[in-house]
This record gives sequence, structure tokens and C-alpha cells, in this order.
Amino acid sequence: MVTWNVATADPPDDISSLLHLNSPKTPDLYVIGLQEVYAAPHRFIIDMAVEDSWSHLFMSSLAPRGYLKVSSIRMQGLLLLFFSKLAHVPFIRDIHDTYTRTGIFGYWGNKGGVSIRLSFYGHMLCFLNCHLAAHMQYASQRVDEFEYILDTQTFGPKKAPHVLDHKLVFWFGDLNFRIQDHGMHFLRNCITSHKLNLLWSKDQLTMMKKKEAVLQEFDEGPLDFQPTYKFDRFSDRYDSSGKMRKPAWTDRILWRVKPKESPPEEEKDEDRDSEFPLKLKQDSYTSNMEYGVSDHKPVIGIFTLELRKMYETPLVRVCAEGEWSADIDAMVIYSPLQPFPSSAWDWIGLYKVGFRSVSDYITYTWVKDDEVSFNDELTQVYVSKDEIPVLGGECVLCYYCSTLQCIVGISSPFKVSAGLL
Repeated sequence: MVTWNVATADPPDDISSLLHLNSPKTPDLYVIGLQEVYAAPHRFIIDMAVEDSWSHLFMSSLAPRGYLKVSSIRMQGLLLLFFSKLAHVPFIRDIHDTYTRTGIFGYWGNKGGVSIRLSFYGHMLCFLNCHLAAHMQYASQRVDEFEYILDTQTFGPKKAPHVLDHKLVFWFGDLNFRIQDHGMHFLRNCITSHKLNLLWSKDQLTMMKKKEAVLQEFDEGPLDFQPTYKFDRFSDRYDSSGKMRKPAWTDRILWRVKPKESPPEEEKDEDRDSEFPLKLKQDSYTSNMEYGVSDHKPVIGIFTLELRKMYETPLVRVCAEGEWSADIDAMVIYSPLQPFPSSAWDWIGLYKVGFRSVSDYITYTWVKDDEVSFNDELTQVYVSKDEIPVLGGECVLCYYCSTLQCIVGISSPFKVSAGLL
């Protein structure tokens, strides 16, 4: 997980270190929350038409390594991206996103929260990226804003309609809590002498947790990295401007595992996921000092999520039948492996291996309109040769369920032969 206030800057050239791309152990999921992505009106309109530069960089860096952008949401300067290894994608379902504005009377959306919630192997997870009110004196307002976001964000009437209904919640972002009471000299002396523990008791979030019940439900790792705000850009030097802003741990990652509770007798059959426990362990919580495009340093959390899979097979098996080439019509075979809400709006997309998001298909076919034959076990769907890329290459097929709004089956990679030019 990454949280970073990018202060309207353009992205750096390389994010390998930020995402630990050269680490021998590769994560299953990446969750990236940014704040203050440049959102001037003309730029925001352009970003809505084409991918913003930050999303483009993360997608271009992760797609060649087998990660797919499963979901994203943006509200002005707030951006949240969720990536998964391709193998997990058919088991990520019930995806919803929402947002809450809190800044400038809730109108412009310069502050607030964006969230993505989903079912991961049957377990309900929620990721909430916030940018809360700034300045030292607004600690209580920051808590009020967080509670307002929790109260207003809803995901429909079914499973986990509110943020805290989810089995696991990550709350992160530029939460803007400051270090109270201490003077600048003492603060900087503690940082340079690596005595960060002397500052912890005056961290506003730590202080507010002692009296706010909702905060006490969230855990956080020790603040063993130096405060991530505020730096002179392209340096490791804290603010040297006339304002001389005090350093602070404004950028944070917290989590909450829902307390186990016994459901009422009549709900036990419906609430099956209560039978399957989930455990979370934080392996690392640190900042990355090498990035200087912003006056904040990014914060990275690495977690091990242990859960029992509520299902082991995808909803649909899909595969390419026979030879595929731009010179001949092709056939797709799919078979449901368990009941799911299929519809006439379901489609099967052809993708190059290493595709970045669901919208990156080369071509697609409607499963009902182009159906050739079917029985109880197998359905054949026709794909015209005119829709198959002439250049060929390694491809996969993905079955997209319109009702569930997610990919529910992915084929093994197969070769598409180059057509005759």
C-alpha cells in the first residue's frame, strides 16, 4: 500500500523503488492512494478523457509484471488505484466505489475521501483514501470529517452497506495530523538524533485516539520513520521557507479488522463469511526519502493477509478453440462452473498478455448475440476474423459479467498467429 500527497507535481520517471519492483517477493495486490493530483479545470477535463499521468505511470509499470488495474476512483485531487495479480482477478467481485467531499463547503472536492470496496475470495474489504483538513488547530475537525465520511459513504443495501461493515478496512492518506506543543528546535533535534519516540506522545492522531472511540478501532504500526511533511522539493531538508512549517506525520496507513460477532440465527446461512476468519499482519511501515517531486514523502505499508478462500474456482471457464489468426474466423468456448447472474450484456474480450485494465481489450464479442451453439455444459461463441489483430501475439480471453461488473473468468494464454498483410 502506498499513500502520497503529490502536491500537484508531475510523476517521477521511475517508481521501481516506491513499489519495490525489484524485491524478490512480489505482492498479490497493490493499493495506491494519492492526494493533490493536479486538478485545475482544464487538466481535470483532459484527465477524464484520457488516463491521468499518475495512473498511466502506475499501470505502465505494473502491467508488464502481470498486474491488472481492477478499479480506480478519482475526486478532483484524490486518486485511488487498486491492482491485482491476474490470477486473483476472477475472485474479486462486488466492486463498488464512492466519494465524499468535505473541503470548501463540500463543493469543489479538494478535501474528503474516496473508497473502493470489493469481495476478495468472499471476504469484504474496503480501502478509504482521505485528505483531511490542514493546519495545527484543526485536529478535532479532522476527526469530525472522518466520521462524516464514514456516515455518508454507502455501497447499496446488500453485503456491507457501510465502510465499517466490511471485514477489513484500510484508512490512509494525508490525514494532516500534526505534532503538538514541541518547538521547532526540539522537533528537528529529535529527528536528526533518531529519537522519534520522544515525539509520539504529541502526535495528534495518537492523542485523539485516546478519547475518540471510532479511532480506537483502528490499528497502526509504530512511527519508526521520520515525519513525511514538510520538505523542500527535491531535497531531504525540511521547510526552509519563511513559513518554516513544522515536520509532521501527516501521511498515514491504518487498518481495522471487524470484531467477530455471532449473527442472529435467521442470518447464519446468509452471512457465510462470518465463519471464515481473516488475519492481517503488517510486515513493514516506512517512508521513501528518495522521491522529491512533492513536499511530502510517500509512505509504504506492506501487509500479509491470511484468509480462507470461500471459493477455489472462477465462475466461468473460458478458452480459445482451435487456431486463432486474422485470416480465419475463430471460436470461444465457455462453461459456467457455478451459478451466477449472467445476462445478454455479458461479453468476452480478447486482450494482449500484459493488458493494463478491463478497457484495454483488442476486440470483444457479446456472449448471446454471437452464440453459435450451447448445451448445459459448454457454449460456443463466434469471433469474426475481421476483429482479430493482424499482428498476432500472446493473448488471453476474459469473460466480463455485466451484472457483477467484473471479470469472472480468464483463459490460459494462447498464440494468435499474424495474419497476411
